[in-house]
Amino acid sequence: MFHLRDVTRQFGKKTAVSSVTFDIPPGQMVGIIGRSGAGKSTLLRMINRLVDPSSGEIEFSGVKVSSLKGAALRNWQRDCAMIFQQFNLVPRLDVLTNVLLGRLNHRSTISSVLNMFSREERIMAVGALERLGIEQTALQLAGTLSGGQQQRVAIARALMQQPKVLLADEPIASLDPLNAKIVMDALRDINERDGITVITNLHTLDTARNYCERIIGMAHGRVVFDGQPKNLTAAAVAEIYGADTAIEESMTSTTINIPAAVPQEQTASASLKPLALAGL
Repeated sequence: MFHLRDVTRQFGKKTAVSSVTFDIPPGQMVGIIGRSGAGKSTLLRMINRLVDPSSGEIEFSGVKVSSLKGAALRNWQRDCAMIFQQFNLVPRLDVLTNVLLGRLNHRSTISSVLNMFSREERIMAVGALERLGIEQTALQLAGTLSGGQQQRVAIARALMQQPKVLLADEPIASLDPLNAKIVMDALRDINERDGITVITNLHTLDTARNYCERIIGMAHGRVVFDGQPKNLTAAAVAEIYGADTAIEESMTSTTINIPAAVPQEQTASASLKPLALAGL
């Protein structure tokens, strides 16, 4: 169980997140929506402790995350994996090595420096790529992949951490609708099949409605909506986005119908493969 109590972050005189309080039960898929600058990314970064709260408490399963330091903090950042809009891959390394980097917090410093990944870890990495439908890219340089493929590599790397929580900061913001659907299908599969809590920032309302069982709306650093998608009314949307007129959600739609003829590598997440540990 996540508990956030009066979590606030200030940057100088600017308050990016103000007195945020909510609980998230295990295994929930939560979408956080709001305008640019509403505090969504700062909130996720505080949960992962990439940014420290100015005040307030973050607690997970009885552990005060907001007070962790040293090895305990590194362990938390292993258990709370983060996926970024910019993918954060190493372009000059092949895909398999990028995925294996997700194991660094599970390894000793010496073995990490020497890049000594075990056979079991390599099998695990190939299995993660298979699950995301991109195992054929394992030996390609990460920088040669499309944006959608790179984001799936980033998800595979996060799976290698064997996390308890998965945070995704605008994971589909730079993707076309087809790749956005593939990535969101993958996140939902991880949430449903593995029971991992997923918290994701989203900029498309229909995506939040279709994929998340709970939506948190932020405006000016505060939570102004917290509930099920069916309760996200036009009035609530107007409060979140500060709009005087109704917002047409289809303008930024990621709701698409994928024809049966589309090749498997493009629709892998529609029927994601089990984590394979064989075939290496």
